[in-house]
Amino acid sequence: MNSSFIAKVFFKHQECQKCPPTKEVVRFFDDLMGILFPGFNSTSYASIAEVEKELDALKTRMPAILNTRYDIDVEKVSIDFFDNIPTIYALLLKDVEALFSGDPAALNTSEVIRTYPGFYAIAAYRFANLLLHLGSVNIPRMITENAHSRTGIDIHPGATIGEYFCIDHGTGVVIGETSEIGNHVKIYQGVTLGALSVNKSDAKTKRHPTIQDHVVIYAGATILGGKTIIGANSIVGGNVWLTKSILENSRVYYQAMMHNENGNESDLIVIKKA
Repeated sequence: MNSSFIAKVFFKHQECQKCPPTKEVVRFFDDLMGILFPGFNSTSYASIAEVEKELDALKTRMPAILNTRYDIDVEKVSIDFFDNIPTIYALLLKDVEALFSGDPAALNTSEVIRTYPGFYAIAAYRFANLLLHLGSVNIPRMITENAHSRTGIDIHPGATIGEYFCIDHGTGVVIGETSEIGNHVKIYQGVTLGALSVNKSDAKTKRHPTIQDHVVIYAGATILGGKTIIGANSIVGGNVWLTKSILENSRVYYQAMMHNENGNESDLIVIKKA
């Protein structure tokens, strides 16, 4: 192995002297989840003081997590992050409610918190989204990509997601950076909210769709494009491919046709008003 290659690797390490190890970022997030939700913790707290002590310990660890080579006010970001934890916690309880009410198989909310991949992925997104808005660089993606590897659910921390969000089953769900999702939206496995264009020059534009309130999107549906809007109270059926907007109260579904005019099999996307 030549010396120039070894030198190149060495200088890369010098550039990243302040980069926190990914495992430390993941451990921080999992420890936070363990404090907020007993199902993620291997111990039980005997007093309020113990909970406060654990949160204080996390506060002490956070500057090391945020202390990257990017120029941010580590102390301010850390303070603002912990000040916003009650707000994120309240949002997550609403997500738990949506997951529980949206799945007939759910026995109780504890089961949802402890076992549902959708909850873990949504929790990772909500804390990562907070960090992103506070100015943190790279750390938000470390958190959501860890959730992605554990659950198969890929939510970009830059997405905008409202209250009472439900991802049922979840494997293969992709939610792009500029997606906007309203309140009381339910998504099944294999759904993609993606972009029509992958040009780097479009990075700062709205590339992903908008999903309005009370929409249900069934398994395997693909919805693409920054100008695509799924109107409120609509249902998008399984395996539907959409690149154009639909009005509110619409029902969109995939229908296989036996033969087209040439005698070949053909498919059809059907849109109906409720």
